[in-house]
Amino acid sequence: MESLWIVRLAVNAVALYAAIYFVPGLQAAVPNQSWVTYVVLALIFGLVNLLIRPILKLVTCPFYILTLGLFSLIVNTLLFKLTFWIGNQFGVTNLINNWVDAFLGALVVSIVSMLLYAVIPDGKRS
Repeated sequence: MESLWIVRLAVNAVALYAAIYFVPGLQAAVPNQSWVTYVVLALIFGLVNLLIRPILKLVTCPFYILTLGLFSLIVNTLLFKLTFWIGNQFGVTNLINNWVDAFLGALVVSIVSMLLYAVIPDGKRS
């Protein structure tokens, strides 16, 4: 159980690496592409999702219902941009100026995270 956060941090770091690798606009946003940068960015991303996502989902609940869940793509994009903004404050990343790059990055992170969590055993299934 105590190593679960390490697995989540590693999954977030790999997913962020994939997003930065596949989305050309994000490569300029991460000038120092070392493993430490990805771990710090994954830590920021995890904290943003832990602290801000539940509040944002509660506030935007009517939009989730109205759009049958598609509004989650907008929320993911906002949280992705917020992660890079906080990373910019710590000198880890630059700002993402293009909303399309943020949207594509959030989409890649969601898909890669989903695939990795499907492959990695979580101990609940036998």
